[in-house]
Amino acid sequence: MGNVGRTRRAGSEVRAGRRRALAVAARLGVALADARRAAGMRQAEVADRSGLSQTRVSELERGVGAGASLETWALAAAAVGEQLVGFLEHAAGATLPRDMEHLRRQASLVALASHGGWEALPELAVDRGTQRSRSIDVALIRAARRVAIITEIWDWFEDVGASFRSIDGKREALRTVLSDRGGDADAWAVRCLFVVRRTRRNAALVSELHPLFAARFPGSPQAWLRALGDPHANLPGADGFLWSTRTGELQASRLGRIL
Repeated sequence: MGNVGRTRRAGSEVRAGRRRALAVAARLGVALADARRAAGMRQAEVADRSGLSQTRVSELERGVGAGASLETWALAAAAVGEQLVGFLEHAAGATLPRDMEHLRRQASLVALASHGGWEALPELAVDRGTQRSRSIDVALIRAARRVAIITEIWDWFEDVGASFRSIDGKREALRTVLSDRGGDADAWAVRCLFVVRRTRRNAALVSELHPLFAARFPGSPQAWLRALGDPHANLPGADGFLWSTRTGELQASRLGRIL
């Protein structure tokens, strides 16, 4: 009878151990995906650097890695700039929201803008009463001056053209929303600000497409930083582009034209 009891306990412990292994693999998978995105990398790049197949990298990120060896996880961690020990420690935070890096940048922007007297409206929906579902990462408003900013925060660009095209539609949609606060929609001056995470991939992309970004965002980055943090500074006369560092600090870009 004692042997039967020990066998049952062993079976339950094995099942519990397997469940824990699956849970750890799922958390590590999220951590791997977050680290890859933070480095501005695609799965194919991780595969090239690690010597793993892209299919295997995808499996790890999806949590199908409970049976993966320590060497496999170490290779994947190194490919995204992590050491295995640190990578495992980060995994405890993998239960945080998947968009935590994005949220940190939103929080940093809102904190700076509060010094400039801006009302911040994160994730503002601008398609009320329609079937569309567009929103603005952070809308910044100075109602007394009838000025507003559409701030779009980019961790990485999947489609640069689409990100550019979205601006004007959101600008007009925001004017409609703001007209409810009083005055004609055309009375509001609305600018757009791109805040882009400064990764190697993003820096290389912006450098290669410099004329395109400079033409689309000719506003002075210094003027944009002043406008965000100084309540007496005027809204820049043209759309702007700022970098966001690893810690979320906003930095001026050097795109060329200054308006």
